[in-house]
Amino acid sequence: MQTNPSTPKTSIPPPPARPPVIGDDPSRARYSGEPAPPTRAALVWAATVAGLVVLSLLIVFILQNQEPVHVQYLGLGGSVPLGIALSIAAVAGGFLVAIVGAVRIAQLRIIDARLRHRSPRRQPAKARLPLLSHRHHAR
Repeated sequence: MQTNPSTPKTSIPPPPARPPVIGDDPSRARYSGEPAPPTRAALVWAATVAGLVVLSLLIVFILQNQEPVHVQYLGLGGSVPLGIALSIAAVAGGFLVAIVGAVRIAQLRIIDARLRHRSPRRQPAKARLPLLSHRHHAR
């Protein structure tokens, strides 16, 4: 590419400090130096990555524990690889925790609904003056 020697270098504007963003209002755009707050998409992405790491570790655990063990539960018995048996036990424990948590949340919602229906809807009382005020009295 050839440049035109008759064009002075000072007539070329400098590049912008940062690329413009759609919806940017240049009058309000100020860089404060603080990181932007996390978005929902960023949190979902981080949770997905964390979940994939945990699942990868679980696969490694199952592959390294392939010895068959004899398991009996409620009269049923059988042979299953150790890694699978422990994974099933962990998932079953997670379901028990989820069930107990769901029951407790339901209890709290029922209690909250009863309290809301019993108490009359009225305006909050006026705030009282504080006992110690910050007013300076003449001494």
